[in-house]
Amino acid sequence: MLSQTSEYALRAMSTLAYAPDQLTPTPVLAEMTKVPSNYLAKVLQSLAQAGLIVGRRGVGGGYRLARPAEQISLLHIVNAIDPIERITTCPLGLSNHGPNLCPLHRALDAAAKGLIEQFEGTTLKDLVSDPNSSKPLCDAETTAKLTVSIKKR
Repeated sequence: MLSQTSEYALRAMSTLAYAPDQLTPTPVLAEMTKVPSNYLAKVLQSLAQAGLIVGRRGVGGGYRLARPAEQISLLHIVNAIDPIERITTCPLGLSNHGPNLCPLHRALDAAAKGLIEQFEGTTLKDLVSDPNSSKPLCDAETTAKLTVSIKKR
C-alpha cells in the first residue's frame, strides 16, 4: 500500500529521530537508510517543503527534524510524499454504485482506513524510544557511524 518513496521517507525520518537536534548530512543518511543519495535528496526536499525537516547547505550542513519526534506522526510523513486516500465513491464511476462501494472497494477502503489510523497514532518518538525493541534501520555499527559522523561536524 505504500510507495517506495514513502518507505524511503519513513526510513530517513526514523533515522533523523535518533539525533533530532543534530544536522545529518545527506550522504550519511543515504548510507544508513540504504537509499540512493540522489533519490534521497529529492525525498528530503519534499519533507522539508512539508515542514517536517529543516536543512542547511554547504560544509557542516545536513538535515534535522523541524519539531520534536513526538509531534511527527508516520501519517504526516507519508502524506508529505504520497497521501493515503480513502475510497468514498466508486473509482470506476459506475452510477449505480455511487457511495455504496462494491465488496472489493469496501475492503480496499477498510485497509486504507486501518493504515491511516495506525500511522496517525504512531509517532517517530514511538519508533525510537522503545528500549525493548530493535532500532529501525540501526544496528550498533550504523548507530556508531552516525554518532561519529555528527560529532566530527
